[in-house]
Amino acid sequence: MDHPLRRSTLLLGLGAALGACTPPAPPPPPAPAAPPATDGVPESRSVYPETRRSDQVDDYHGTRVADPYRWLEDTDSPETGAWVEAQNRVTFGYLETIPERERIRRRLTELWNYERYGVPSREGGKYFFFRNSGLQNQSVLYVQRTLDAEPRVLLDPNTLSPDGTVSLTSLSVSEDGRTLAYGTSSGGSDWNELRVRDVETGQDLPDHLRWIKFSAVAWTHDGKGVFYSRYPEPSGNALTAENLNHKLYYHRLGTPQSQDVLVYQRPDHPEWRFSPWVTDDGRYLVIYVSYQTSRNDLLFVDLGSAQRPRIDGEVRGLVGGFNANYSVIGNDGPVFYVRTDRNAPKGRVVAIDTRRPQEAHWRTVIPEGEDVLQGVRIINNQFVASYLHDASDRVRIFSLDGRPGREIRLPTLGTVGGLSGERGDTEMFYSFTSFLYPTTIFRYDFRTGQSTVFRRPQIGFDPSAYETRQVFYPSRDGTQVPMFVTHRRDLRLDGNNPTLLYGYGGFNVSMTPGFLVSNLVWLEMGGVYAVANLRGGGEYGEEWHLAGTRERKQNVFDDFVAAAEHLVAQGYTSPGKLAISGASNGGLLVGAAMTQRPDLFRAALPAVGVLDMLRYHRFTIGKAWAVDYGTADEPEGFRYLYAYSPLHNLKPGTCYPATLVTTADHDDRVVPGHSFKFAAALQAAQGCGNPTLIRIETRAGHGAGKPTSKQIEEETDRWAFLVKELGVRVGT
Repeated sequence: MDHPLRRSTLLLGLGAALGACTPPAPPPPPAPAAPPATDGVPESRSVYPETRRSDQVDDYHGTRVADPYRWLEDTDSPETGAWVEAQNRVTFGYLETIPERERIRRRLTELWNYERYGVPSREGGKYFFFRNSGLQNQSVLYVQRTLDAEPRVLLDPNTLSPDGTVSLTSLSVSEDGRTLAYGTSSGGSDWNELRVRDVETGQDLPDHLRWIKFSAVAWTHDGKGVFYSRYPEPSGNALTAENLNHKLYYHRLGTPQSQDVLVYQRPDHPEWRFSPWVTDDGRYLVIYVSYQTSRNDLLFVDLGSAQRPRIDGEVRGLVGGFNANYSVIGNDGPVFYVRTDRNAPKGRVVAIDTRRPQEAHWRTVIPEGEDVLQGVRIINNQFVASYLHDASDRVRIFSLDGRPGREIRLPTLGTVGGLSGERGDTEMFYSFTSFLYPTTIFRYDFRTGQSTVFRRPQIGFDPSAYETRQVFYPSRDGTQVPMFVTHRRDLRLDGNNPTLLYGYGGFNVSMTPGFLVSNLVWLEMGGVYAVANLRGGGEYGEEWHLAGTRERKQNVFDDFVAAAEHLVAQGYTSPGKLAISGASNGGLLVGAAMTQRPDLFRAALPAVGVLDMLRYHRFTIGKAWAVDYGTADEPEGFRYLYAYSPLHNLKPGTCYPATLVTTADHDDRVVPGHSFKFAAALQAAQGCGNPTLIRIETRAGHGAGKPTSKQIEEETDRWAFLVKELGVRVGT
């Protein structure tokens, strides 16, 4: 909802520096007592479906590692299907016994039912934006001629499937505003199908492109075709097969996909991925080349005339070596403006002349500063730069020669999204959100320097009774780590408050303040919601990111454990009232934390997690994550991955926290085999009566595009689980 339509938007896979202050570490607090087992939960593992154990053993550089649940990786097999059905019966049978579940569902539905908007984008004199009336499964795309004109529905994805499980992914409007290229995903898969719609008539053209994944869509400025990237049609299971041999094509409207022009491929590097972008003047095609996340190369093609582009031009290098992150902002003729963290861990803007692209000839336009430079747009012939200061956004304006201008005032600590505007525009739209500030759309006027509210949601929740604090705490090695804590203003620090601690810690992704309607239910029940800004993320630039990667990944888990210990030490909560949550790489975080410190947490919610660190790179896009993780193919990688891999560090007879694993049958980012194997192993290892359940969503994927109805159902079950396990009181 928060991202504007642009002619090209990079869609990245799993996974988007201030030197950490390291004062002497204080003495560690005493280890908390292990939380008691849940009353009323059966003590016998026999309540869980029997999971067959095989004799599969692998040799990793001389170490033999058993993998008895390998068969669960085959999501197509009848045996796995029967296991999924049996596990869901147990899980939903348990959830249905929680009296508060229906009350939570009703309140979530009430709160979710509010009108919300996306950031408008302007193309060809028309404004395009998303709107959701409240409980629509998917937000609807509208178009209008002027800001005060009556909007018209251009594309309603709710009509594409009866259950709302077909969602929009990539969207790209032609330069003249006449044609929309849009991608759809079915059941939450990363696989996209691309179609083209006439903006005036609202009718689809015959064009239909398939097997697209991890690619933007970029129009040539004559409006006659688009650049996009795709994989070969997979053989076998399309949801688990490894993704190799990405290729960049040009599709001319009105022709079949079989006639698309191959623009670029690298069969000598089958793991490389390509994504296109066309400069605002229409002169150049820029090709983003990705191998592993967080770093990329840039290539370009001189298309000649914007109105008569030459598709078969020479592909030339702009920057290479996969040594940093590079993002093209715009250009003046052959000179490109690029945001990069090359030799600037917090980011800078450089000018690169395509006629002399060597690094020695780069010119710094906006130098590296104290804060992290996240992104830059050229609007009103100025640079609009988004910075991150202690995990909260700031927006500053610079001239094109780098002279600092004004800073845009923001309502509070929070997150700016969707900076929308073109080079010649005198207006800009953006969204702003925070934990207690619903996502609001602002219009900024460059002539007056003022921001005004364009769309503000009305929601049935009074935020004035709550507050967000930012605290800093020492990790195990003394590194100071920030954390946001949101709760009622009258909270008593008596250690008795139910608390949910959330984290991610990876792939240079920053956890900034954001409004989640589902969290309001938790706050209303007296819960504390905490978000820790762990190493591995991008909160303090590339050095902060690298400090949580590969052999340093344990820093991330230490930061998370220290966050939990800080919440306990400060009286926010206690181990018997503390739950942890995280998704994807954050699911790995939760799995590692609960296996390393099972005594510290009462409940755990690992979602769509990377939980088998020895085999993650063998599925779909997994090899791209090796820059953060390393792989078990190398002896050193095996050593540190095996040391923390959640699946391989479960110890039989240990009392683990009450755990609700969540995944989905169409997740082709982090394949559900991770969660299946972990849940089976956890059920076998659990040494007390704490429940170890897995909830497997159908017709859903890694999370993007999940319909509102399924979001409400899943959030209901997560909160109900915590209400029971943490002993939360729910009002009438």
